[in-house]
Amino acid sequence: MEHNPPAAWLTEAARAAETQGAGKLLRVILIVMVLGSVLTAWFLLRGYKSKDE
Repeated sequence: MEHNPPAAWLTEAARAAETQGAGKLLRVILIVMVLGSVLTAWFLLRGYKSKDE
């Protein structure tokens, strides 16, 4: 039976990530989601601005 330290899966995953690349599509999707959320919040919250008329 082979003894594997608890953090062995983490180092193995880090080595695998180096060979697989950064995941450009996932990065683009995350950026678009964040920007979309910010723009949606701005659009919805701008209606709550108090008007001094």
